[in-house]
Amino acid sequence: MSVTAPRGFVAAGAACGVKASGAPDLALVATADGRPVPAAGVFTSNKATAAPVLVSRSHLAATGGFAVGVVLNSGNANAATGASGQEHAERMCAAVAGPLGTEAEQILVCSTGLIGIPLPIERIESAGPALVSALAADGGPDAARAIMTTDTRQKEAVVAGDGFTVGGMAKGAAMLAPNMATMLAVLTTDAEVDAAVLARALSAGVATSFNALSVDGCTSTNDTVLLLASGLAGPVDEAELQRAVAAACDDLAGQMAADAEGATKVVRVEVQGASSPDDAERIARRIADSALCKCSWYGRDPYWGRILSEAGSAGADFDMDLASVSYGGIEVCRGGIAYDHDEDAVRTHMAEPQLLVTVTLGLGEGSGRILTNDLTHAYVDENMGTS
Repeated sequence: MSVTAPRGFVAAGAACGVKASGAPDLALVATADGRPVPAAGVFTSNKATAAPVLVSRSHLAATGGFAVGVVLNSGNANAATGASGQEHAERMCAAVAGPLGTEAEQILVCSTGLIGIPLPIERIESAGPALVSALAADGGPDAARAIMTTDTRQKEAVVAGDGFTVGGMAKGAAMLAPNMATMLAVLTTDAEVDAAVLARALSAGVATSFNALSVDGCTSTNDTVLLLASGLAGPVDEAELQRAVAAACDDLAGQMAADAEGATKVVRVEVQGASSPDDAERIARRIADSALCKCSWYGRDPYWGRILSEAGSAGADFDMDLASVSYGGIEVCRGGIAYDHDEDAVRTHMAEPQLLVTVTLGLGEGSGRILTNDLTHAYVDENMGTS
């Protein structure tokens, strides 16, 4: 049931004509009883900010961190659309708020798709009442399907906590880069917590998942992660909530990396022994964003020289004579030079759908990781045009 697995939530997905194909393109996640509950959000750091992000931020501020639901559309980002775009985002909220019996400020909004094209708001408004009528406790998969763009499959996660549940859905297959990864995610929980605790849990979960994900180094205008809490499971331990939220975010981020446009493998880049955690993250991100490294992973070539070159140019502390590189735990470079290794074992690891690249710097205790993927011909094919 994904996003509706926690008690107190319903969801629905439908086709309203935003996508010319007629595929599902409108989704709603809401509280089952229509009451506002604590809510939190983390949004894109891109200063070319889309209208739905501006509206959701405004609504969370106006309500003091409460919401009844989230309405989402795919097929159109409602970004770079000027003042009319913000008006359309507000109208999206109103289109479901009325049938839900609440105020538009209690609705958060997300959009994903092509940038710079006016949103066909009348189609969304016409579909609002039917979408609300379709809300159901088993509607999570329909909602997850309706937010897909270039995704090849819907992305859902459920994590059991100590007496509570966290559920979620997400979309994302490209323009995935810290901070955040083009992506949308809606998470729910039945834990009883206030908005401040919820915000801390979400920020911590995003930091180690969506903000540690890089597919192509491109940060979107619309990136949004939202978390709502019904409270029906009663009070919970904050640390346990953070663990469950982080696990759900990590699961969804991994699904995004696996479904990245044209990707054949998920790659975890881990950096150990850095002078600081910031240095470790900086180096890991530099390697993960390198087109040369990503192409070598696609070609199953353990090109450690390029990895060390990227590490040395990341603007962090680096000593070539101390650095080592391994694939799947098999060292191919030690002390900055080639190291004798089992080539067949490395080739076998590089042919697997999950690839681990580890760089050990020998400078300190700092560590960091980035989740990414390989770069293939199919990524170019997918992104040569807007249609």
